[in-house]
Amino acid sequence: MKQLVLVVEDDDMIRDLIEIYLKKEGYDVILAADGETAKEQFLKYSPCLVILDLMLPKISGEEVCQWIRAQERNEVSIIMVTAKTSSDHKISGLKMGADDYVTKPFSPNELMARIEAVLRRGGQFCQKISHEGLVIKPRKGEVLLNGELVPLTKYEFNLLYYFMENPNIVISREQLIKQIHPDDEADILDRTIDAHIKKLREKIETEPKKPQRIVTVRGMGYQFVP
Repeated sequence: MKQLVLVVEDDDMIRDLIEIYLKKEGYDVILAADGETAKEQFLKYSPCLVILDLMLPKISGEEVCQWIRAQERNEVSIIMVTAKTSSDHKISGLKMGADDYVTKPFSPNELMARIEAVLRRGGQFCQKISHEGLVIKPRKGEVLLNGELVPLTKYEFNLLYYFMENPNIVISREQLIKQIHPDDEADILDRTIDAHIKKLREKIETEPKKPQRIVTVRGMGYQFVP
C-alpha cells in the first residue's frame, strides 16, 4: 500500500520540490505551510510520516513535533528539515521525538533515502490506511473519521479494512462473505452482506443513501473508491 506523507514546510519551492519527488516514488502527499494547518491535516489524514520544517509561521516545528508525539506516540515517523546546523539543535530535535534530522540545503535523493530508511524502521507501527479523513488502524482495531473515533462491529471493521486494502477493485458478495465469515459453516446470504454494508455506510458516508466511498456496482458487487 502507498505510504501517506505530510510535508510541513514554509518555503513554497522546497515544499513543491519535496512533493514532486515523493509522488514520483509513489507516495501519497499532503501539504501544510504552517503549524496550525499541519495539526489540522494530521488529524484529518493521520499520515505515516511527517517531514517537518522547524521554522514555521503560527506554531513552531518544535511545538508541532511535541504535539504529534502526544497524539500518536510511536505510530508516526518524523523527519525534521531545518537550516539550523549545530549539533545542539540536532540533538534537541532528536530528543523531542524526531526520527531523523536533515539540514538545508539537501539533495532530493538524500531526503528520499532518509525517508525510506525511517519508514522501514517504523513499518511495524504504521500499518494504517488513510483516505480523505477516513483512517483505519488494524493494529489497534480503530477507525477514525476526521479525527473522531467511529465505533464499528467486528464484521464492519473487517469489511472496511478489506475494502481499503483493495481500492478501485470490484469485490463480489461471495468474496466478501469469504472474507468476513471464513470459518462459518452456515450459508451466509447476500442480503447479510448488504445489511453490513448499509450499516457501515451509515457510519462513514456523508450521505449514506448516496455513497461516495463504498459504491454499488450493479450485478457485480461493491467497490471502495479512494
